[in-house]
Amino acid sequence: MEQAGQHRISAPRARVWAALNDPEVLKRCIEGCEELTSTAGDAFHAVVRAKVGPLSAAFTGDVTLKDVDPPNGYTLEVSASGGATGFARGTAKVALADAGGDTLLTYTAEGRVGGKLAQIGQRLIDAAARKTADDFFDAFARELAPPLAESAVGAATVATKTQPNARLLWVAAAAALVMAGLLVWQVAAR
Repeated sequence: MEQAGQHRISAPRARVWAALNDPEVLKRCIEGCEELTSTAGDAFHAVVRAKVGPLSAAFTGDVTLKDVDPPNGYTLEVSASGGATGFARGTAKVALADAGGDTLLTYTAEGRVGGKLAQIGQRLIDAAARKTADDFFDAFARELAPPLAESAVGAATVATKTQPNARLLWVAAAAALVMAGLLVWQVAAR
C-alpha cells in the first residue's frame, strides 16, 4: 500500500514541529492511543486500541525516527502488532514547509499488513486508514488552534485538507494502525 498527501496547518512551522515532537500532544490526537512513550532518543513505543472492519485489538507499535532534519522533516519507520489480529509495517517521509504564516505538511508512505488484517480486504484497510488519518489531522489542527478570542473572524478552521483522501500511514499502521498514517500520525517525531 502506497499513499501520499498534504495538509495545511494554521500554525508556524516551529510550532508544528514542536507539537509533532511532543508525545503528550500526539497521544491526545491519536484516537484510541493508550500509551506513547519515548524509549530512546529517536524511538517511541505506542499502544493503540483500534477497530478495522470486524477486527478489534490493542496494537503495540514501535516508531523509529530516521533522517531527522529539524524543523524540516524526518522519516518514520513503524512496526506494529495486534497479536492474532495481525501486524503492520511501514515507512513514511514527512516534510514541513512554510506557507505564509501556516505550515504545509507533506508525506509519502508505504506499508504492508499481515495476518487477519490482510484477510479483511484492502478497501476496509484503506477506509480505516483514511478515517484514522483524517481524525488525527482534525485533532492536531484543533490542538494547534489559537483560542477563539484571538482568532480572526472565519479562522476557526485551522487545517485545510488539500487532498481529502490523504492518509497518514504510520497512524494507520499502529491501528492498521498508527497512521496511515501514522502517523503520522501519522506522526510521532523528534
